[in-house]
Amino acid sequence: MNGIPMEYGLMLSAILFALGFVGVLVRRNLIFILMSLEIMLNATGLAFVVAGSRWGQADGQIMFLLILTLAAAEVGVGLGLALHIFRRFHSLDADAVSQMKG
Repeated sequence: MNGIPMEYGLMLSAILFALGFVGVLVRRNLIFILMSLEIMLNATGLAFVVAGSRWGQADGQIMFLLILTLAAAEVGVGLGLALHIFRRFHSLDADAVSQMKG
């Protein structure tokens, strides 16, 4: 049984990573920035799974599980920060964060 060629999977991963990167650079809303980071993490996980399936190793799937764990931790910390920023500045604009002094 033939699967999807490795080049197609890696190309899809590169496109998703580029879209997430553009979203991080262009958007100013903190929630959209967090969503773009999730897209970038999932794109790297896809690249690991594609490469692992190409070589018949389970290493790609193990790395994907680690990436999912990292993404879950990032969501927890990111949403906690988003709630704190919203309570303090009444906005989720990333430019408002530059006013924070510690």
